[in-house]
Amino acid sequence: MKVQSETATIGGGCFWCLDAVYREVTGVTSVAAGYAGGIVPHPTYAQVCSGNTGHAEVVQIQFDPLHISYAELLEIFFALHDPTQLNQQGHDIGTQYRSVIFTHSQAQHESACAVIKRLGGDKIYAKPIVTEVIPLNGNYWPAEADHQAYFLKRPEQSYCRFVIAPKLAQFRKNFTRYLRP
Repeated sequence: MKVQSETATIGGGCFWCLDAVYREVTGVTSVAAGYAGGIVPHPTYAQVCSGNTGHAEVVQIQFDPLHISYAELLEIFFALHDPTQLNQQGHDIGTQYRSVIFTHSQAQHESACAVIKRLGGDKIYAKPIVTEVIPLNGNYWPAEADHQAYFLKRPEQSYCRFVIAPKLAQFRKNFTRYLRP
């Protein structure tokens, strides 16, 4: 059977965290850290970290919708970060760490808005969700090789141990149905 493929592009703070989790999700065929939403073509990590390019750190996910839906990917996304913090996640502060969903189609846009509306209506968070939902419009640039599969390459690094590992453990505990076999 041929694998179907769709693309999702999301940002929720540091892209290393999202990269580590989505690599373990069933139905995800690839994950790439990158930058989206800014004004500089082919930005570098240093340029994006300056906060002057307008880019967000994102992951671009290829997935098989027969195994996991776009809405399910977003359910995981919202559980992994605080979508009520404007332009930051924890100690990572700046527009490059904003909560954002870059959509690839009108159907994705509608699905993202529906998930946000449901989470808001369910009062999952004490404050309003500030996640942006905007079209990608071809504005995605892959991050440098050092940033791809960062956690897998450096699990002993302090950021990986104290920030990424707990998020990964939380995902494994709360989303067992989405773990790769």
